[in-house]
Amino acid sequence: MSAKNQSHMNLIKLCVGAEKVEDLLHWQKQPRAKGPDGQPRHVTRMWPKRADEILQGGSLYWVFKGLVLCRQRILRLDEVQGADGIVRCGIVLDTDVIRVQSIQKRPFQGWRYLKPSDAPADLNARQQREEPLPPKLNAALAEIGVL
Repeated sequence: MSAKNQSHMNLIKLCVGAEKVEDLLHWQKQPRAKGPDGQPRHVTRMWPKRADEILQGGSLYWVFKGLVLCRQRILRLDEVQGADGIVRCGIVLDTDVIRVQSIQKRPFQGWRYLKPSDAPADLNARQQREEPLPPKLNAALAEIGVL
C-alpha cells in the first residue's frame, strides 16, 4: 500500500539514540526490540485515539537528528503490560524499512500524527540502494531544500 494513501493516518517519532537508519536496523535485530512474534515493535505509554485510521495502511516515520529518513509500515497495535502492571501500546512494525526523502523536523516529545499529505515521499528503488549521505551533508541539503 502506498505511503500516500489518503484513507489512513501515520505516526512520526524521534529515533532517540540513533544517528542513522542503520542504527535503527541494528537495534531492531536485538531480542528486546521484538515482540513475542519476532516482529520489531516500539512500546509507548499513549494509545493512539486514531488507531483505526493508523491500521488502514499507516506507517511510523522515524526522525534522526532532526531529519525524517525512513518509515516502517504499522502492522498492528498490541497491548503490552510492563513489569509495573501498566498497559502500554506496542506499535508492531513491518521488518521492511523504507527510506524516504529527507525533510527537517524539529524535536518533539513522544509521537505525533502525520497526515499522508505531509509525509515525505519514498525514495525510488535506485535511491533505496544507494549509500546514504553523511548525516551532516544530508541535513545541510535538506535545510536548503535540495533533497
